[in-house]
Amino acid sequence: MDPLRRAAGLPLVAVVIGFAAAALAWYRLGPVPRNTVWAEDGGVFLRERIALGPVDTLLHPYAGYVHLLPRMVVDLGYALPTARYAQVVSLSSCLVVGAVCALVFVLSRDVVRPWPFRLVLAAVPVVLPLAPYEISGNAANLHWYLLVLVPWVFAHRSRTWWGAVGLAVVAGLAVLTEPQAILFTPLLLLAWPLRRPGHGGSRRARLLPLPVTVVALAGAVVQVVTTLTHPRDLTPGAPAFHDVLAGFLLRPVAGAWDPHLGVVVTTVVEHGWAPVLAPVSALVLVLVAGVVVGPARSRWMVVALTVASGAVWWAALLANDGAGQPWANPTAAMAAIPPQRYAAASGLLLVSAAVVAAAALVDTDRWSRVAQRTGGTGRLVGALAAWCVVAAVVASAVLHVAPADTRRSDGPVWAEQLPAAAEACRADPTLEVVRVRSNPWSSPVACAWLFR
Repeated sequence: MDPLRRAAGLPLVAVVIGFAAAALAWYRLGPVPRNTVWAEDGGVFLRERIALGPVDTLLHPYAGYVHLLPRMVVDLGYALPTARYAQVVSLSSCLVVGAVCALVFVLSRDVVRPWPFRLVLAAVPVVLPLAPYEISGNAANLHWYLLVLVPWVFAHRSRTWWGAVGLAVVAGLAVLTEPQAILFTPLLLLAWPLRRPGHGGSRRARLLPLPVTVVALAGAVVQVVTTLTHPRDLTPGAPAFHDVLAGFLLRPVAGAWDPHLGVVVTTVVEHGWAPVLAPVSALVLVLVAGVVVGPARSRWMVVALTVASGAVWWAALLANDGAGQPWANPTAAMAAIPPQRYAAASGLLLVSAAVVAAAALVDTDRWSRVAQRTGGTGRLVGALAAWCVVAAVVASAVLHVAPADTRRSDGPVWAEQLPAAAEACRADPTLEVVRVRSNPWSSPVACAWLFR
């Protein structure tokens, strides 16, 4: 009965975590952003859904890559009443993020064994201070959340074929939504057993990682071919490395505990870099210590998440900002620069790495042989540092849990504009499409959709 009870307990806990995370993400948006259509959700994705239909649009390239899951969410919104489109897209996006949190909790259990740390790790996507500003509650930015899930999907060792196939579906959705998932493909090796099992029937068990590996690599090929055949327009120029590093400290790192990034820039301008470098030094020590003392799988996960955090930030600057801002020499005027979506994405990965490292520090039973020699003092210091990381994440979450200003806080509310749009369709029977304002663009709404 105990194994059955444990098997039934984990899915139930995962479901509770998923819905709680989705509810928290929905709450943090606030009433106006929930009812406002954001960027591609009402522009590119909706326009192409209307023009191409529900099938041809799914793998249609945009900005140099495929966006499978966001287009599926837009399909769902388009299938329901027009007045509910903004709410459906926002709620569906929050539910997807809740599913990401639940899957991270389940899939990380072999690496992050202490359950409080695994719970904090699962909550990172919905408690990050920067998340609601731009990336939360919309389909266009779901790819950042899938990037947090991908390393756990790739590295997980499935125990059944049903689990392997289900995980392969998740891997396909993720890789066909976010091309930077390719950064984590080396972690696929962690899912394959190193030793040849000797008991009967184990040969098939050794092939359990095959579905995820095949789907992940196939999805990566699709994304690479898409990028080569439909290249993204890049801003000329490349930022200097010192500006990339300084910007990383001022945006993703600082945003991990404070969403008011302008205050951070002002502090550096007025008092120098010491207020930023002090907590950064503590973070680096935790990450390094986690790599040193943790078991192999934990080490690789900390390294992969940390490197990917920096790579996402650097790639975003190359793709969007060209030479970027002179972050290494900030000025008072730079305090007015709003947070960027890729700062939040990079921060998600970095905080996840810190929590995994902290879990390795507190799980002394699995310390490496070298770390075991530190004795009681090393274990005490490690545990103290680990719980400080948890306290920092929890404190930041509590302090910034209430809805705050986002890029959609000023609307426009989608449903409020539809009566005027319907009247325009009635006034001109030849009119097929009307424009409805979204943020920051406008959306094509077919008259037939309004009266469906």
